[in-house]
Amino acid sequence: MTEQKMQPHTWQFRVYFEDTDAGGVVYHARYLNFFERARTELLRAHGIQSETLRKEHNLIWVVLDIHVQFRQAARLDDELLVSAELTWKKGVRQGFQQRMTRKSDGVLVATAELSAVLLHADSLKPARMPAWMETEFTHVD
Repeated sequence: MTEQKMQPHTWQFRVYFEDTDAGGVVYHARYLNFFERARTELLRAHGIQSETLRKEHNLIWVVLDIHVQFRQAARLDDELLVSAELTWKKGVRQGFQQRMTRKSDGVLVATAELSAVLLHADSLKPARMPAWMETEFTHVD
């Protein structure tokens, strides 16, 4: 297992009405969307765009498993900070850790740990992370 040395990438957003249930609390499935967007922005911050990855390198990233812990409810109009970081690699698998906090008071709202894998887009067979991508993730600013 290779440990990565990088800072988490943080994405900020506001909770809208469409994200909530009838009580103004963020619907549980929406947390997955928020975590996904933060991971996408992490990749983008490292020069990796999903569509370019597919078109030019024949690779797509898929989640294998995810464990979410809900700590405190997020509500309508909350501003949230969602961090994402690549924390390990082993073979074709990569591990990510994520934290969601409320900006106004710093309260931890939820955490997620997940493993993902790159697949060849045409065959859906696992692929190792290319060297150029590893370089992006091991570069410390």
